[in-house]
Amino acid sequence: MSAAIQFDGVSKKFILHHERARSFQELVVGLFRRNNRSREEFWALRDVSFAVERGETVGIIGPNGAGKSTVLKLISRIIEPTSGQIAVRGRIGALLELGAGFHPDLTGRENIYLNGSILGLSRAEIRRRLDDIIGFAELERFIDVPVKHYSSGMFVRLGFSVAVHTDPEILLVDEVLAVGDQAFQRKCIEQIMEFRCAGCTVVLVSHDLQMIQHLCSRVLWLDQGRLMDDGETDQVIARYINIIRTDWEKRLDSEHKGITIARERKPLQIQEVKMLDSEGHPRWVFPSGQPLRIQIAYECIEPVERPVFSILIHRSDGLYVSSTNTFNIDPTDIGPIQGRGVVSVDIERLDLYEGDYLLSVGAYLEPDPPFWSQPADFRDKQYRFRVISPKGTHGVLVLPARWECRPCD
Repeated sequence: MSAAIQFDGVSKKFILHHERARSFQELVVGLFRRNNRSREEFWALRDVSFAVERGETVGIIGPNGAGKSTVLKLISRIIEPTSGQIAVRGRIGALLELGAGFHPDLTGRENIYLNGSILGLSRAEIRRRLDDIIGFAELERFIDVPVKHYSSGMFVRLGFSVAVHTDPEILLVDEVLAVGDQAFQRKCIEQIMEFRCAGCTVVLVSHDLQMIQHLCSRVLWLDQGRLMDDGETDQVIARYINIIRTDWEKRLDSEHKGITIARERKPLQIQEVKMLDSEGHPRWVFPSGQPLRIQIAYECIEPVERPVFSILIHRSDGLYVSSTNTFNIDPTDIGPIQGRGVVSVDIERLDLYEGDYLLSVGAYLEPDPPFWSQPADFRDKQYRFRVISPKGTHGVLVLPARWECRPCD
């Protein structure tokens, strides 16, 4: 059986114009310059080869600028390759860019007819599917409003609804799903799964590795226009995470070095916060389920009999996850303190799923509730860290569960 999508040695070059001539004189002078630095060649793809079989759901991952969206545009024939051969077999439904294919002055209804015609549907076919398209997009109230007045979420809902209601044999979805709200994202994922079960070919580009793991049986990893890996989802993502972990560490370390200590002198002040792995190495990226130590360096300019230290963890979207403090554990273990010192808290298992989290650290002078209302020093969500979990896990907290199956007597 012929593949639905075939890339053979495909490369794509773009010409970047850094400066534009502001007058006819500058244009003429630029033509005679030997070294015209205003034009730069940029290779978005270099010698990329792969095949997507009919009915496969394939994810494409990689950093920004890796060439992921270029692959989808080449499949949909929005652009043509500089070299190499591309074969696509089947009707394409695509959601590639926010508002792509929409005319801003036309209403949502008029743009449905426009997009449907571009995708090869007759006016009668579009008319039969119109109510389903509008209903899926949840835009009944706004369908006769010009789309230039739509929000980004409304654009996505309408674009995705048109794409999936044209009976595509190949569905291309770019990162734009991240713009929609949670309810609509869930609706889109369910629709993609229905397409997959029906034998439709799906190619999905996303930075959301959890979504890729959930939906895709195979992953292509692109970096700087080259195909770095192609294989089973969990294995490729594990290798990808292992490479980019170093980049995350550098980026987070640089972010935390920018945190400054308040100039005003406080009776009890937090000087530095470190997160350490099981071997005592400073880290900001941790595998799920691994032990973790948090060290809080402090300075106390006058004696404090029973100080309280606390940590709080929030997910990057602000969801409160958990906390612990020295008052709830044993307030007699800490204090009295004066001068400089370090307080540590050991977490036996960091049972959080994949994602970005924010650490808050507080120091308090009084042990009696509500001590948290008047902190001596409080670093609110200042320390970002990342949890990696290449096993396809989803949610927030890992449940320490053990499953068992046995036959009935």
